[in-house]
Amino acid sequence: MALPGAGKPTVTIGDKNYTEQFILGELYQQALEAQGFSVDLDQNIGPTDVTLSALASGRLAMYPEYLNVFNSTIAGDQRHYRTSLDAYQAAQRYALGHGLQLLDPTPFSDTDAIGVTVGYALANHLNSIRDLRRVAPMLTIGGPPQFQQSSPGLPAIEQAYGFMPAAYQTLAIGTQYPALDAETIQAADVNTTDAQLASGDYRLLADPRDVFGWGNVVPVVSNQALAAEGTDFESTINRVSALLTTPVMRQLNQDIDVSQQDPAAVAKQFLETHGLVAPTQP
Repeated sequence: MALPGAGKPTVTIGDKNYTEQFILGELYQQALEAQGFSVDLDQNIGPTDVTLSALASGRLAMYPEYLNVFNSTIAGDQRHYRTSLDAYQAAQRYALGHGLQLLDPTPFSDTDAIGVTVGYALANHLNSIRDLRRVAPMLTIGGPPQFQQSSPGLPAIEQAYGFMPAAYQTLAIGTQYPALDAETIQAADVNTTDAQLASGDYRLLADPRDVFGWGNVVPVVSNQALAAEGTDFESTINRVSALLTTPVMRQLNQDIDVSQQDPAAVAKQFLETHGLVAPTQP
């Protein structure tokens, strides 16, 4: 019996040029190929205007985008949405009006966050960003320079939670965790799916006012690709997305960034474990 994708036109999917996107691209490609689709993977789709042009021309069929990026950068929508569903519905309305469609969002949301060590959180009874008000007079937050001035960043935290730290230390991306460990800072701008969070040594402080928005991944697909590839193309991508919880993404990122495994091999093992590709025969 022929696989669902057999005989369909070759489809090009893409991802952006960093670890989390590499693993997403590999997951979607390998799952589609297991269903018989012929897939080319572009691992560096370039800036947004180039990507949109490629979708419109048919050179690109699908790529994974973050919901907050789609709304703000592609749709030009700067509104603050109270729920991820509201943000998704707004993005979908824009997509459908522009020859695109958003497939199901992932359970995980990759946004900025405020992280502290577990020890510091326990010592100061910290559960949410609001709790940092108690330690603000002695608090140094570390992060990249743009976080100090841009939104969402320190200005949004001040407006939402009513405090500013005593100091801000500018750090290169990736050095926040060593700085937390060395106690040269007490809190850091991090991302919710960072590989280091899989260690259990750090705590993300809850953001009850949703300052950092919604970073669920939404596969962006052109209408012409959906028409050419059929419903099994869509359902295969959605099956992969449904598996991608926040703990899963942290672990996948850790496998690549910390354990130095190959993204294609990490994706294959994950998909085999969940029955989306056939296991390799010994």
